[in-house]
Amino acid sequence: MDRVAPTVVVLGSVNMDLVTTTDRRPAPGETVLGTGFATVPGGKGANQAIAAARSGARARFIGAVGEDAFGATLRGGLGEAGVDTALLRTVGGPSGVATIVVDGAGENSIIVVAGANGRLTELSPADLAAIAAADVLLCQLEIPVATVVAAARHARAAGTVVVLNPSPVRPLPAELWARVDVAVVNALEAEYYAAELAGVAHSVRTRGGEGAVYRAADGHEIAVAGHPVDVVDTTGAGDTFAGALVATWHGGPAAAMTWANTAAALATTRLGASSSIPDRAQIAAAIPEDG
Repeated sequence: MDRVAPTVVVLGSVNMDLVTTTDRRPAPGETVLGTGFATVPGGKGANQAIAAARSGARARFIGAVGEDAFGATLRGGLGEAGVDTALLRTVGGPSGVATIVVDGAGENSIIVVAGANGRLTELSPADLAAIAAADVLLCQLEIPVATVVAAARHARAAGTVVVLNPSPVRPLPAELWARVDVAVVNALEAEYYAAELAGVAHSVRTRGGEGAVYRAADGHEIAVAGHPVDVVDTTGAGDTFAGALVATWHGGPAAAMTWANTAAALATTRLGASSSIPDRAQIAAAIPEDG
């Protein structure tokens, strides 16, 4: 983990998370009383960029915010976390938002409204140059899929490692999968994309509190056990894992898996997504001695 920090370009969404806490999530048609409310910067892309930066990578973010007050706050939060926002554009209309309900066990339900993220429909020459110069391109699916495909195509041509977190699940073109070097999935995504993952050189399946499993195309596997913590909120834990993984991928999958697994566990100990992402020193201090 002490090698020269890689340059990671994250292409993805940035949202303002509207987080409500309650003892239990309501059933359809039911009203329950909440115990708290907070606005927390989030979005899968932004969370992953912050996680990569806090794990020591030189992180650059390609995305879009709206002209509303949320947009300025989201831009500022990324910059304060050490993410280069020179390629974060401002577009007309509102920024993306996510309504999140967290229950007493730390489990969540999320509704995302794309807002400005849905208008990220093309890549500029500066975006393409950044992707070509990066060590790793990390993408998710909260922006138009065509933009993700274009970025992956350009990255592969330039020799940039393409990492895809295919979330939220949706049908994806074969052209995209053909350019993915590393896929990071949870249990639901692993089941949905089972056929496609078989053709990816490296896949990592997260298992929540039970850890994660790496699998190479030749069938070689590496498993890391869960990192026990007192869970407060699981929101953003998967994004923390993905960002931490790409920041340390250059050290090999075994070390990167241990690092990312520890980072994701620490992220569940605080409320919110981006605000709960640990930094490099915190992760290093929490790595198991046998890790």
